[in-house]
Amino acid sequence: MRDDYIKEAQKVISDPNILINVVSRRVKQLRHGNRPLVESLEKLNAEDIALREVIEGKISYEIGEESQ
Repeated sequence: MRDDYIKEAQKVISDPNILINVVSRRVKQLRHGNRPLVESLEKLNAEDIALREVIEGKISYEIGEESQ
């Protein structure tokens, strides 16, 4: 993964645990054939595509309430 993408994505999702979960779920989707939501002139791996999607606001997430 590119360090510059990680730093930019952390500006969007500051909690590292949430960022890891969002990116890893998206990577799984990309590897199962989902199309990228961003275009790139360079060849990016699935992790970098997912980070770019976070940076560009193409991915949203929700934090569910915990059951007690």
